[in-house]
Amino acid sequence: MHDGQMNIGEAAKRSGVSARMIRHYEGIGLIPAAKRVESGYRTYGGHDVHTLRFVRHARSLGFPVKQIEQLLGLWRNQRRPSSKVKALALAHIAELDARIRDLEAMKHTLEHLAVHCRGDERPECPILDELADARDNGQ
Repeated sequence: MHDGQMNIGEAAKRSGVSARMIRHYEGIGLIPAAKRVESGYRTYGGHDVHTLRFVRHARSLGFPVKQIEQLLGLWRNQRRPSSKVKALALAHIAELDARIRDLEAMKHTLEHLAVHCRGDERPECPILDELADARDNGQ
């Protein structure tokens, strides 16, 4: 391989993104397909690793792939206004707040059910009764 070029295993190690996920990100077009040497093996350079780290960090903050794609475009465009980046971040914060509310409601329901379950040798269990109550609540 040429100077600074590495195989997918080394790129995975340096970026913290698994080789499987690197191939997945290439397959969905999130990152450009790697260059290939004559033998057909993928090769990556320092810029590719930097991009993979960017993606990994964005994923660790819970950004979905579609927003990461937008963030990558903004990151690559040195003339972009930071207001576009901030708008994406604020939209993601609103989504996280909604998910937090949903998780808190789930937790509250489960806590309520757990308090009312005797947890003894008897077969009665309000937790299982609630799960078996398969009414369609519009979801």
